[in-house]
Amino acid sequence: MKSGETMTMDTFDEGIALGGLRSKREIKVLICYLFFSVKEPMSESVVSEAIMEYELANFFEVKAAFNELKNSENLRQNDIIDGEITYSLTENGKMVAEQLESTLAYSVKEKALKCAVQLLSERKTLRENSVEITKNEHGCFVTCKSSGGNVDLLSFTLFAPDTEQAELMKKSFLSYPATVYKTMLALMTKNRENVDEALEALFEFNP
Repeated sequence: MKSGETMTMDTFDEGIALGGLRSKREIKVLICYLFFSVKEPMSESVVSEAIMEYELANFFEVKAAFNELKNSENLRQNDIIDGEITYSLTENGKMVAEQLESTLAYSVKEKALKCAVQLLSERKTLRENSVEITKNEHGCFVTCKSSGGNVDLLSFTLFAPDTEQAELMKKSFLSYPATVYKTMLALMTKNRENVDEALEALFEFNP
């Protein structure tokens, strides 16, 4: 990207909400801004979802902008995480983010960044925690696990009478696995103070 380029309306308008980006240059700046702000490698799908969640740009234009940033060496390839190639900014990309992010509307940057952080958090949770639902003639067994690297910190199985309740258990566990772990640990060690703290934290999720 060159700093002298103008913000011309040179993209497709389909699927773009009011206030969204209609310039290829703006889209590329937003992508660089996301990488610069998140400060950790991200896959193309995370970046695309973050921008598309609020219809901030056309899907195909986002994909094209991402490819242009790779080809112009504003993005470099990193490790494969969750089966996807991740990327980070090069020095050129950082320069774009630092010098041009002020050209983007605050609301656009805020929405995209919020979504990107949430997506990364959700994917990390799924990597470190898992739920397996096994059906039988009586209902379902729900097996929940929390990983601490190479060791399972927590593993337990509960019975659910139907698929609907099993899915609710799965959603609840993945929503706050750390709180479930702390609650179980407090109960098993009979630590009254820790039990009270764990239950208080648990009810914060269910006011």
